[in-house]
This record gives sequence, structure tokens and C-alpha cells, in this order.
Amino acid sequence: MQTYLSIFIFLITTSLFGQSLTAKVVDSNNNPIPFATVQTDQDSGVITNEEGFFTIDLEDVASNEITFSCLGFASRSISIEAIKNNNNIIVLEEFIDELSKVFLSNSKPNADDIIQKVNNNLAKNYKHDNQTVQFFHRNTAYADFDRFEAKVTKASGMRKKQHEGVNKSLDSLTRTIVNSNTMYFQDYLGDLMIKNRKEAKLNIHKATSLVDNSKNFSLDNVQTKAQDIILKYLDTTLTYKLKTGLIKVEDSLSLKSDNNNDKDNENIYDIKNLKGETHGLLHDAQTYNDSFLRKIINPELYNYEFVDVTGFNGELVYIINFKPRKAKSKYAGKLYIADETFAVIKLDYDFGKGKRGEKFNLKLLLGIKYVENINKGTIIFQKNADSTYSPKYINQEEGRYFYVNRPIKFIENSREKNKVGFNFLIEGSARSKKELFIINKSSLNQSEFSSFTEAEDVPYQKLKQYDPSIWKTHNAIEPLAEMKRFKSSEEN
Repeated sequence: MQTYLSIFIFLITTSLFGQSLTAKVVDSNNNPIPFATVQTDQDSGVITNEEGFFTIDLEDVASNEITFSCLGFASRSISIEAIKNNNNIIVLEEFIDELSKVFLSNSKPNADDIIQKVNNNLAKNYKHDNQTVQFFHRNTAYADFDRFEAKVTKASGMRKKQHEGVNKSLDSLTRTIVNSNTMYFQDYLGDLMIKNRKEAKLNIHKATSLVDNSKNFSLDNVQTKAQDIILKYLDTTLTYKLKTGLIKVEDSLSLKSDNNNDKDNENIYDIKNLKGETHGLLHDAQTYNDSFLRKIINPELYNYEFVDVTGFNGELVYIINFKPRKAKSKYAGKLYIADETFAVIKLDYDFGKGKRGEKFNLKLLLGIKYVENINKGTIIFQKNADSTYSPKYINQEEGRYFYVNRPIKFIENSREKNKVGFNFLIEGSARSKKELFIINKSSLNQSEFSSFTEAEDVPYQKLKQYDPSIWKTHNAIEPLAEMKRFKSSEEN
């Protein structure tokens, strides 16, 4: 039933958008193949998502054939008609090469020697500065709240009905937050002009946001929402001291509304944040001394083990496992290294056994605990016309456990010094996934870089549900099923 439903969706998609084709790439066992390259022309194409799906604009297809390639599989060119005749399914066969068998039977490669050659060839294989990259970026964020408790415990100067009313409102907020599944999607397309590792300028062409504000809860705005309920019952003509635990936050906090700062309500993104995220992802995939990739191929930090060979576009590829050598090394995973050039063409990583990221535990003293428990990803490189390599796709997922249990107290700056105190406890997890797909790359025009003035903000289109027509003519990443199903419950 599921197969027929998928085929039906494919047919609807193709007919609705005329010149669009949505299809799925799978292996011989019908398992989806993520991050496969879908080449529609010499310098254009897309990449399959984690579920193996992709969408292309058929007007971008130079000929009647589309070429599919993926590490570990034999490349295949197939006509558009053949794809449609096979129910929009493309099957790739696993890479099998007699040369690899002969290669392994003669001698087993030494992993440390391969990593040494990788480092010796970095300058020849990779170039990062003075280039412009056209990209598509998707940011997906999740928040799950396991516990949330908020209650006014002390309310001098507040009538009994007011006290009961505020706690009733807080109880309603508690149920809403705990039962919510916060999810947020941010897409943007642009050009990043990179002069060097520190200097870059960003030009955004299009940006969207897909969020249900009625369920948009973060650690910060949950506390804000709880405090806002209490503020409704306080005298806004007075100022207050705000204390949380032993810490006095503000001596003269005014509760009067400030109508001059409406920027947060506008549909705009801060360009510095977008640039920092995009440039940061690229930096980690490059070979600067402090980049993430450079740390992974550092023999002083990691141990390496040869596993096997596979192939990509007719070339043998070494598969090398890595794991931490020192306590400060945190990751384990696989490196895929080209036999001819000793370039890293793919990196898969995750926290090693028993490893975690940043953590902060003052649960007993300050009521705060924070642990980074997820940090994993994939970096895929492409070989350019000049035989150098550059990042093609970056997928980075991060997750954190948090616990906050703090008393918060409002104290009037008045003769009566009325106090309103409430306990605030929240526990849960937050997770984010960033995807960066490099559509095209070219040399940086220095005069254009100098003359270009970067905007401070960029407007975005706020969506209530995913609209495939928005990215129809762009090489966007096909959304996962969870994004296609998402629908805001907001009325306005």
C-alpha cells in the first residue's frame, strides 16, 4: 500500500508542476540512497535527501539523460522517460571492481601511511580562498520538553483571585508546552563571497521560514512566556528588582511596553547570523589549521584503521576508520580517501564511545545542567575541473540536554516592597540540523567584492506549510517527509 501511495504522490507532483520531476534513488534492496549526486548538466544538479528523494526542474536537463553517482555505487545515466516508466525510481548497483580484489590480495594498505599522504597533499588538493559559492541552506530545529513546572509561590500585594488566576494561566501554559512538539524550518539561497578564512560577504537571494508560532517554544521564550503571564498581574507604573536565586538581575526593571523596538516582529533575518553559520560550516570542511577536518586527520589526536576499498566514478577509494587517541579527541567515524590523489572525498563522524561535547553541571548549586549529547554529520567533497576538491554537501546535527530549576522573584521599588515569586523548572532536549548544498563555485571577482555592500537584514517569506513552487527553479534540497507534512495551526 505504501509503495502505491508513493507512486501516486510522484504522479501528482509531476502533473501539478509540469516541468518538475520528483523521484527516489535506491539500492538493489530498495533502500534509499542519501546524498547521491543528480547531475542534470555539466555544472548543475542536485543531491538526494536523507530519504533518497530529489526534485529537479526538467528545463535544467541539458539532454534527455540524467547521471546519478554516489560513493560505493556504480554511476548510471538514465533517460527521463525511463525514470517515469519505472515509477520514478532509480536503482543504483553497488560498486564491484575486480581491480579492488587484486589490490587487496596483494597487500593490505597501511592506514597511517594513507593519512600521512593525505596531509602531504592538502595544499595541492584543496583551495579555499578567493572564491564565490552559490549555495542552498536548510536549518531544522526541534525542541522537546519532558518537564515544565511554573507556579507563583509568594504574592504579597496580590489578591487571592489574582493569585489563583495567574497559577491557572501558568498551569495551562505548562500543559501546552509539554504536549507541544516544537519544529522549525529555515531555508535560504545566496552567494557567499569568500576572500579568506576571516573575510566574507553574503548576498541572500531568497529566504523562507516555516514555523507554527503557537508551538514555537525555546528555552528562552518559555521562561519569557511564563514571566509575561505574571507581569499582567503587576503594577506597570512601578519598577522592580528581579532576582533569580542569589543573583540580582536588575535594580530598576520597568514593565512598561516599549513600542519602539518592533524589529523582532518583522519578517527579517540578521545577515551576520546567516553568514556566520554558512561560513562556519564551510570553514569546518576546509583545511585551515583550526578546521574540523584538519583535526580529524591529525595522527596526534586520532587512531586510524584500514577497513576496505570501494569506488567512485571509476576510481578506487580507501575506507579508513578513525577513533580518539587522546582524551580531548571526541569523534569516531569513517574517512573515504581517493587512491590516486589521496584527497578526502567524504567524512562521516559522530561522538566516540563515551564521549560528549560541552557540559555544564551546577544542578545542586544553581539549578542548571547542560550537556551536548549529539554532534554528528557528513561532509562530501567534489572534484573540480582543475583537479582540486571542494565541499559539495555538509550535514551537521547537534543536540543538547538541558535542565533549569530557578526561583524568580519580582520586588517592588516602593515603600511596601511587595514581592511576587515563582518557581520555574524546565527539562528537555533541543536538536538542530544544518544542511549546506553548494550549487556552484567560481573565482572571486575582487572588484565586485570590494564594491559590494552587505545588507544588515534580509526579508524572508513566512510560510504556514511547505510550498514546492517557491524553490521550483532552484537547486534546492528536497524536504524530508516531516517538512512536507508540517502545517501551522495559526489562524493569521
